[in-house]
Amino acid sequence: MLRSACSRVTKFSLAQLTVLGASPPELIRVAAAAGYDYVGLRLLEVTGGDAWPLATDARLMRETKTAIAGHDVRVLDIELARLTPDFSVNEIRPTLDAAAELGARHVLTQAHDPEWGRLVENFGSLCDTLANYSLTADVEFLTWTPMRGVKEVMRLLAAANRANAGITIDTLHFFRSHCPLEDLRAVPPELFHFIQISDGPRVGPTTTEGLIFAAREDRLDPGAGELELGALLKELPQDVTVAIEIPNTSLAANLSDEERSRRALLAAKKLIRDMPSRGAATTAQ
Repeated sequence: MLRSACSRVTKFSLAQLTVLGASPPELIRVAAAAGYDYVGLRLLEVTGGDAWPLATDARLMRETKTAIAGHDVRVLDIELARLTPDFSVNEIRPTLDAAAELGARHVLTQAHDPEWGRLVENFGSLCDTLANYSLTADVEFLTWTPMRGVKEVMRLLAAANRANAGITIDTLHFFRSHCPLEDLRAVPPELFHFIQISDGPRVGPTTTEGLIFAAREDRLDPGAGELELGALLKELPQDVTVAIEIPNTSLAANLSDEERSRRALLAAKKLIRDMPSRGAATTAQ
């Protein structure tokens, strides 16, 4: 797909997983100090106790809103809506209320339901609910699940047929799933609301356990690994927001959150700056 010319500057977001232990106000402070435009907040649990209770903690909500106002860093997305067999959109409404109050734009979404009809119905219900908050549902695929690539996500988006649906490319999952770059050319530019970037070895782990460990604890800054990030970015709209999602346990033991976040941002900016050319369709932000 030919991407039309655009002169907008890339915006960057600091994803919660990069500094998972930072509270929302602290994450915003770190992001501002390191030079980010946005943050992504984990408000729904993925593993036990890894989410921040902004929906129920009034003090934390006040502190977060104060941090946003004081540092001029906005909330890009909240995570994570997991479409499991027992998913109920009503159970996450308080979190969606909190997301809307903070001015979030997107809800990162994953599909973990093997029953296709139920998955499509639940995703459609999520999209309809998010539309009332002016939020989008952006599906991220995972290598170790049936929803493991671009084509699978696009099938879900087509089946649900909702205007506020999108696809989020995580560069590590993209290459670990062996997705061809041609798959990206078939995606309408307006479906790319934001992407997540990180690097890693060219050859990935061969077990599910290894893939999960690498994704959650051993990612590398852009350019520090061997993934063809430049080739991937050239297939995406120039103005798509880039979320830095680079959890690395060993680096976290030796560098502060701010140091790691700044280093990762500089690496991403260098990667984009050094690219000879890049796709450039305008996306809805």
